[in-house]
Amino acid sequence: MLDRTKDISVAAQAWLDEFAGALGNPEPAAALDLLFLPDSFWRDVLALSWNLQTLAGRRAIAQALAALASRAAPTHFEIAPNRAPPRWVTRAGTSNIEAIFNFETALGRGSGILRLVPDSTDGDRLKAWTLLTALDELKGFEEQLGTSRPRGQAYSRDFRGPNWLDQRNTSRDYADRDPAVLVVGGGQAGLAIAARLKQLKVDTLIVDREARIGDNWRKRYHALTLHNQVQVNHLPYMPFPANWPVYIPKDKLANWFEAYVDAMELNFWTGTEFEDGAYDEAKGRWTVTLRRADGDKRTMHPRHVVMATGVSGIANVPDIPTLDNFRGTLVHSSRYEDGENWTGKRAIVIGTGNSGHDIAQDLYSSGAEVTLVQRSPTLVTNIEPSAQLAYATYNEGTLEDNDLIATSMPTPLAKKTHVMLTEQSKELDRVLLDGLSRVGFKLDFGEAGTGWQFKYLTRGGGYYFNVGCSNLIAEGAIKLRQFSDIESFVAEGVRMKDGTTIPADLIVLSTGYKPQEYLVRKLFGDGVADRVGPVWGLAKASSCATCMRARSSPACGSSPAASPSAGSTRNISRSRSRPSRKGFWGVRWIQGNTHVIPGRA
Repeated sequence: MLDRTKDISVAAQAWLDEFAGALGNPEPAAALDLLFLPDSFWRDVLALSWNLQTLAGRRAIAQALAALASRAAPTHFEIAPNRAPPRWVTRAGTSNIEAIFNFETALGRGSGILRLVPDSTDGDRLKAWTLLTALDELKGFEEQLGTSRPRGQAYSRDFRGPNWLDQRNTSRDYADRDPAVLVVGGGQAGLAIAARLKQLKVDTLIVDREARIGDNWRKRYHALTLHNQVQVNHLPYMPFPANWPVYIPKDKLANWFEAYVDAMELNFWTGTEFEDGAYDEAKGRWTVTLRRADGDKRTMHPRHVVMATGVSGIANVPDIPTLDNFRGTLVHSSRYEDGENWTGKRAIVIGTGNSGHDIAQDLYSSGAEVTLVQRSPTLVTNIEPSAQLAYATYNEGTLEDNDLIATSMPTPLAKKTHVMLTEQSKELDRVLLDGLSRVGFKLDFGEAGTGWQFKYLTRGGGYYFNVGCSNLIAEGAIKLRQFSDIESFVAEGVRMKDGTTIPADLIVLSTGYKPQEYLVRKLFGDGVADRVGPVWGLAKASSCATCMRARSSPACGSSPAASPSAGSTRNISRSRSRPSRKGFWGVRWIQGNTHVIPGRA
C-alpha cells in the first residue's frame, strides 16, 4: 500500500490510513515504528501534547505518539481538500512527497504536514521523514468567520438603546471590569494575539506606552521601510491590500495598525505604562499597576498577562573604559532620531548590526562625516535577492499553507536549509563581500554557516541586510575602524593605538539590547523572573525558549517583538486557548522577524 507510486495523493492518504490504524493498534509503538524513517522528526504544536515540541528518531516518535494518542484520541486523518495538493518538493536538499492533511482530536481540530521519502532499506516503501501535527481550533470555540460571522443588529424595537459605538466605548473603557488577558505591547504580535483572542470571545486589553497606535513605527527615522517583503508581514483576518508595495514604508504600516485596531474592534489603551505585576496564587490572577497618560494609576486583575514588548526593550549600554572622557553628544541607537541635525559634523557609530549600519548611512546621507566602528564579525547580505531567499516559499501558494510549511520544519533540517541558502547568498554577494574584506570588515556567516535567520533566532541580531551602507564602506565613503584598535576615548573623540585621533561631535552606541528577561525582572520581580527563565534562543525542544508557551509562572506568556523595534515578529498564525489547571494560554507562533530598510519607499 505504501509502495512508491505515481499517484502521490493516493500514497499520502494510504500512509495516513496506516498511521491512524497504528494509533489504534493494541501495540501502537511497534506499529508506528514501521511507518517512520530512522532519522525522522515529529513536531507537535499543541495538538497532542499541549506543548510545542520536536522529537527526533522513529523509536522516540513512536513511543511518544503511542503515549499521547490514548489521551488526545486523534482521528479522521485525511488529505486537506481545499489546500495545496500533495506534490513532490525538495526540502533541506531531500526530494519528498509533501502533503497537507486535516485531523481531529477529542478536544479540537488540526492540520498538519506529512513528508514521505522512499526507504531504500525497505524496498523503497514510502515512510515519514517529517510529520507536523498542529492544533487549529478547540471544539466549541470555533472562530466566527464567514457564514459563522456575528449577525449584528438587524432588528430592534428600541432605537434609543446603545448602538455599536456606545458598546465599543463601554468595552474599551473597562470602567467596571478587568480584562481576562492583558497584552503589554501594541506592535504586530500584540495586535495579532488580541485579534485571535477576540475571535474566541476572550476579553483582552492591549496597553502601549506610545501616544498613538503605530507610533512604535511612526516615530522612527525618516526613511525607514520594512526589510522583508509584504507577503510575510500580514496580520490575521485583514491582509494587506494586493496593490501595496513589496517593501512597506514605516508610516504606511503605522497607519495600518491604527486602522486594524478599529476594524478588529480591539480594546487598546495608548499612553499607558505597565509599571509592575504580582501573581496571586490563591486567587489565580495578577495584580498589575498601569499608569495612564494623565498620570492616573489603575490597578487591574487579569487572569493572564502576555508580554509582547519585543526584543528591543532595555538598551544595552556596555561599560566601556574611558568613554566618560568624551565631551560631545553620546546616545544609544534607541535614542537616535535623525541625521539632519548633524550635517557637516563628525560622527562615530559603534556597532555593525542593522541599527549601526542604518544610522551610519542616515548620517552620511545627511552630510555628516562618519566612521563606523566594528566590535565583532558581522554577517552581511544584500537585501535582494539574498536576504529574501529564506522567504521563497511565500512567493507561491496561500499564506495559510506557507505558514504551516514553515512551522513544520524541524530545527536540524531548517539549519541544513539555511546552510545551503547562506552558501547561495555568498555567491550572489561575492563582489560586495570581497569589497568589504579589502577594507578590513570582518565577516561572519553564523554558527556552522547557518546564516542570518539563525543569528536572529539565537541572539536577536549580529547581521545586516545591505541597502547601500556596505557599498559606502567598501568605497571608503564611510570609514571603518575596529574597536580592538581603540586605545581610549578622549574629550574630542577617539584615540587609536597607532597614535591618531578620530574627532567626533557625536558617538552613537549601536550596542543592542539586554535580554528580555531583564524586563521581566524589572516589571515582575526576581520570583517571577527566576521561574520564567531565559527568554529567546532555541530551547531543547528546538523551539524559541520561553516564547509562546506555558510558563512555570502561572498565566504569564511572552511574545517576541510585538513592538516592532529592530527585529521583530513576522506574523502570528494562530492563538488558541486551552483547558488548564493553571489557566495558561497556548499560543502558536510562526517563527520569523520583521526588519527595517531605509529609503526604499
